[in-house]
Amino acid sequence: MVKVAIVYHSVTGTTMQLAEAVEAGVSSVTGVEVISAEILGSDIIEGRFENSALIKQLSDVDAMVFGSPTFMGCVSAQFKAFADATGELWADSAWSNKIASGFTTGSNLSGDQLNTIQYLQIFANQHGMLWTSLDIPGNCDPEGRNRLGAQSGLIAHSLDGELNPIDLVTAKYLGQRVANIVSKFSE
Repeated sequence: MVKVAIVYHSVTGTTMQLAEAVEAGVSSVTGVEVISAEILGSDIIEGRFENSALIKQLSDVDAMVFGSPTFMGCVSAQFKAFADATGELWADSAWSNKIASGFTTGSNLSGDQLNTIQYLQIFANQHGMLWTSLDIPGNCDPEGRNRLGAQSGLIAHSLDGELNPIDLVTAKYLGQRVANIVSKFSE
């Protein structure tokens, strides 16, 4: 059985809703186990991520889907602290050849969420991971998925703390896509 971890930080709950939708998508694929790994504020001590149990848990997964809200055009400080804490893993190529993908949400339609996705992609690439994009052309899907047109990963928009339901459908699809790809690679 392959394992997919959803590694995310959420402040207002909208990123958590996306993570849960991604998790539902992963869980819908036979033979794939999903692990939810939330980055908590209590994991940050004097600016450093200090949850070795979570880091250890990720060593056994075949894929990771990273999620963070977009703050000031990038990932949250808590997610960045997590990323910084993976330096030794980077030096050992511990996550090399794992599948990766990502998602973000912001309160503005153009709040530089693409930069957050690009940060997540670069973070995965630094680790030698294989990035999985969305394969749904924006505004070309009969179901309306990927309504904001980001191919690199899922960009969602929350208005007054509420996600568009189509963004949650797209998040579920992203989870299915990652689960299907990691399953193909592990055959």
